[in-house]
Amino acid sequence: MIRGVRGATTVENDLEEEVLDACKELLLQMQRQNAIRPEDLAAVIFTVTPDIKSAFPAKAARLLGWTFVPLIDAVEPDVENAPTKCIRVLMLWNVDLPQDSIKHVYLRNARSLRPDLTGS
Repeated sequence: MIRGVRGATTVENDLEEEVLDACKELLLQMQRQNAIRPEDLAAVIFTVTPDIKSAFPAKAARLLGWTFVPLIDAVEPDVENAPTKCIRVLMLWNVDLPQDSIKHVYLRNARSLRPDLTGS
């Protein structure tokens, strides 16, 4: 069975190092909170708001050693009043867990995307 694990974070500045560091932090939190092994990931989809142009978030996963996980980056629609400088992640995880056992991770200003999950 495949389950989706969602996460998101933001950066203050569109700088490659900042984007990659924020993305690595998010991926590691998602991995730790769910005990995810990269070899169990079917794929990971990253999206960024149009104001992030300095780096591909998927590079952060490669820097973590996720060599064989299929990764793709995309740009989100420019929606009015949406969070800016936002990186979103959808992990497709091969796991036999019920949906309510999955821990989705929202960091920094992205906590506002899912206050029901973050207590914001």
